[in-house]
Amino acid sequence: MNRNMERAAPFIFGLVGLGLWQGAVWWLQVPLYVLPGPVAIVAAYAGDYAVLNAALLSTLTVTFAALLVSATLGVALALAMAASNLARAAIQPWAVILQVTPVVAIAPLIIIWVNQPFLALVVCATIVAFFPVLSNTAAGLAATPKELLDLFRLNGATRWQTLILLRLPAALPYFLAGLRISGTLALVGAVVAEFVAGSGGFASGLAYRILEAGYRLQIPRMFAALVLLALAGMAIYGVLGLFSRLMLRRRDAA
Repeated sequence: MNRNMERAAPFIFGLVGLGLWQGAVWWLQVPLYVLPGPVAIVAAYAGDYAVLNAALLSTLTVTFAALLVSATLGVALALAMAASNLARAAIQPWAVILQVTPVVAIAPLIIIWVNQPFLALVVCATIVAFFPVLSNTAAGLAATPKELLDLFRLNGATRWQTLILLRLPAALPYFLAGLRISGTLALVGAVVAEFVAGSGGFASGLAYRILEAGYRLQIPRMFAALVLLALAGMAIYGVLGLFSRLMLRRRDAA
């Protein structure tokens, strides 16, 4: 019973919040261009769902492409850092620099340099998303129990055999945790890049639709796009969480 209540609590809280929001908008007679209520937002989506869904698909395509590149790049760099102290010294500072540099500041340059809209968006989103995979996987590779490392060494395992057969499987939970974070960050990076590209006239993705709705004072439509982005982020986080549990369960069963 308590578990069922815990599962239902977020939905109940959300419904109460939406009801209070709609009631306040009606009671105070707030204009739509200031703050639309949930009913107006749903109506805006229903009136333009084809365009908004197509824009969502465009944003998600960039997001998942960036997540795939981030996972591949993050694991490869983490393995290089684990295999060589020289590689760690060379890679880690530049990875940190990319992480702390605001992507909104360098996105215009990337869009100019790459000169291919979709690829430029993927590069921008990858810059935002790859660091959690890199740092978590590197931490997992470094956290391998010393006793198991000694056991492999006593049995004559090479450095690469130890890395692939022991350290990499031991780092799986760390990698999956980083992947879950990177999934939502890839969405954020894609949206930021689309904002920059949309300001330059490249019409693609929900970020552009948000800009378009703001310019036209179609505030309910803008909120509908924002709700779609929020739901997409929640779905990505939930799917990656399910994927993580399945992978760990499969590893433990093996």
